[in-house]
This record gives sequence, structure tokens and C-alpha cells, in this order.
Amino acid sequence: MNEQSEPPAPIRSADTAAATPAPKAGAEPPEGPAGRRSKASAVVRSVARDLLDLKSDPLPKLSRPRWLAWLPHVVLVYGAVGFFALTMEQLSGHYGVGGATRPVLSLLVGGAVLVAMRRPLAGFWIGLTAAALIAWAIHGHVGQGQSWPWLPSGIFSFAPVLLLVALRVPPRVTVGAVGVCVLATGLAEAVFKPEHSGTSAPGAVLLFAFTGLLGYALRSTRLARTKLVEQETLTEAERAQRTLLEERSRIARELHDVVAHHMSVISIQAQVAPYLVENPSEELKENLAGIRANALEALTELRRVLGVLRSEHPDDPANPHHPQPTLGELDGLVDNVRAAGLEVTIEIAGIRRPLAPGIELTAYRIVQEALSNCLRHAPGSRVEVGLAYGPRELHLCVANTAPTRPASPSPGAGHGLLGMRERAGMLGGELAAGPRPGGGYEVSAVLPTDPADPGSAGPAHDAKRQA
Repeated sequence: MNEQSEPPAPIRSADTAAATPAPKAGAEPPEGPAGRRSKASAVVRSVARDLLDLKSDPLPKLSRPRWLAWLPHVVLVYGAVGFFALTMEQLSGHYGVGGATRPVLSLLVGGAVLVAMRRPLAGFWIGLTAAALIAWAIHGHVGQGQSWPWLPSGIFSFAPVLLLVALRVPPRVTVGAVGVCVLATGLAEAVFKPEHSGTSAPGAVLLFAFTGLLGYALRSTRLARTKLVEQETLTEAERAQRTLLEERSRIARELHDVVAHHMSVISIQAQVAPYLVENPSEELKENLAGIRANALEALTELRRVLGVLRSEHPDDPANPHHPQPTLGELDGLVDNVRAAGLEVTIEIAGIRRPLAPGIELTAYRIVQEALSNCLRHAPGSRVEVGLAYGPRELHLCVANTAPTRPASPSPGAGHGLLGMRERAGMLGGELAAGPRPGGGYEVSAVLPTDPADPGSAGPAHDAKRQA
């Protein structure tokens, strides 16, 4: 009876080994203890590299109120001077350290605070070096129960330095700095502690840990406040931009109605004109037919391009096309405002005449928006509306006195002036708005009634601009 033998293990050839993909350089380490150790060592190397970064990072000044801008700097300078004097007194009075060593060590303690105001990590290493040198200098002078390795004031003079570090470095670097202080204190306590001396290690560990947490909290609060201010600024800018785009869309819709009306009139007149002439020539008929065809084509394109601005659903019967208002309807607008409880007077100077539809519409909308602002923000005030027809310009002015009662909260976005300026600028005009010297508010605009093309004005216009 033959015994079945196990199949031989597959032999891995050189070609198979070569075909097996090798791990890529720089790839993440595999999971497991080795991978975790590799990640931990990478974090430690990164923190150590950051702790040795002695770049300049000045202490920011307070912005509000202005008289407090330099207060932190003044407090730290006074603190550095106080720590210098206190270290001098304790080295000589408590430990009997004299000579040139005493002022040099005291200067390092105070100088660490001053350096940390501009270079936090440089001040940190100076302060830690000063603490190590002080511990070495007082080692042979420590009496029964005296503090070591830190002076009684040492941990309190080093705490501001650690706080300045925590305020301006990432949290992991703050943890590394606190860890270095705790490790150095523990190592000195365990290896070099003099006999019969007291210990300052527990107090130093607790104070340094609290200082690191405080600095982290203050830094997080400052960064959050900065981001909030930036976000509010961006939100306000986006709101203004959105309001501007909405106003431009509204202007486009209104001008669409004006232009569409006149193009329709041109088309109808071109169609009717041949019947108003006795025996019109074929050339006249052909030209009038071309005018009508071009007018209809332009009207079709206009409706196709700008008609979508009428609403989200251009064909919605709830949003019909209406004739746009003109200055001829200004009296009705003023009557509506009077009915709402506002005292309004209107004055017109110059020869009143019909203007271009776009100018009439823009002037009407500016007066309408200004009167609406008076209703919202100046209840009980007296309003004066003035129009002055010049040979080449139309002057508008809407001015109100101070309100007689407080205004109710308005849900508007507060960008009405932006829309008025956009309308005036569209025609090459100008608009100004601001408070009046005696109280109240005034909006004035100048709209050219015969705007010329700057490109076709000729040399005389260029000489006038240069002058």
C-alpha cells in the first residue's frame, strides 16, 4: 500500500521575487507595534525640531482700547526687573552666593522674560539654562529644608516665559516645552539632590502644567476670535456683493422692459410706414421690411438673454411684464409716502421735460429708495424732494430732518445706498449720501441727460480730461 506524500512547497523563483512589488519609499509604516513606534518617533522628532526654532514672533499689541495697547509689554518689563532684583536678593541672602556669578545669573532670569516677548523659544531656553546654572551654583550652599533645584522665586519667574511660549506656539510644542521642564526637574531631583534640602519639584510641575493649559486656552480663544472677525468680514463682503448682483439683476430686468417696449414700437412703425406713403418705392418697402426684421430679431434675442432675469420661472403668469415707472409718476409716489405718515414736500426747478427712459427709471428708483429709507430710519421727520432740470444734467436731492421718535428695527440688509450708487454709476452719474450738519440725512445725485461716448469725444474731450 503506497503512502501519499504531501505535495512539495512551491519554489519561489528569482523572476517571481522580482515581480513582487517592494514597499514604496516614504509610505506609511505598517500597523502594529513597529508602526506605532515609528509614528511616535516621528512626532518626537517634529516637536524637538520645533522647540529649536528660535524665529521671531513679537508679542501682539492689544487693539482695544488703544490706551491699553502696550500694557502687556509694560507689565512684562516691570516683571523682568522685579525678577532680576528678587533673584539677586535670594542668591545672596538665602544661599550666600556672591561675586560676579550673582548678577550674571539674575540678568539671565530677567533677560529670559524680555527675550521671550519677541522670540518665545529663545527666551524659554535662556530661562531653562539660567535655572540649571542657578541649581549648580547653589548646590553646595543649600541648607536644611531650603528649596532646590528651583529658587523659591525661580518657578514664578520662569512661569511667564512658559506662558509666552504657550501663547504663540502650537499645542504639541507647548506640551513638549512643559515636558522638557518636568523631565529636567525630575532628573535633577533624582540624581543631584543635596542632602537635607527641600524639594521644589512638585510645585514646579503643577505650576508649569497650569501655565501650559492657561496659555493653550488663551491662544485658542485668540485664534477663535480672529477667525470670527475674518468670517464676519467675509460674510459682510459676500452680503454686499450679493446685494450688488441682485440690484444689477433688477436693473437689467427693468431695462429689459424699457428696451423691449421701444423695439416693439420700432417694429410696428416699420410695418405701418409703407401704408402712410402714397406709392412707396420698392427700395423703401425693402428697407422698412429690413428694419422691422432686425427689430424683431433684436427683440427676440433680448428676450432670450435677459428674459430669464424676470424670475426663476420666466413664463410664470404671476410675474407679468409691467411698464416701468417714470418721473411722471413721482407725485403718486410722494402721495403714498405721505399716507404712510411722513411729511413730504417736492420742488421742481427748471423746465420739466421727458428724458430718456433709462434716466427716468433711474431717477424714480433713487427717489423711491431714499423715501423708503426715510420711512424706516427717520420716522416723524420732514422730507424735502428736489428735482432740477439742467441743460445737460438732472439733479436730485432727498433730504430729511432728524427723526422725532426712535426707529423700529429694520429687517433689511442695509445696502440700499449701494443699489442707488450702482444705478447712478450705470449712467455715468454720481451719488453722494451722508448726515446733514443740523441733523438728519441727505441723498443727492447728478445724472447726465445726454451721456456721450468717451471714445468718440475727440481731442477736445481728451484735452479737457487732461486739464
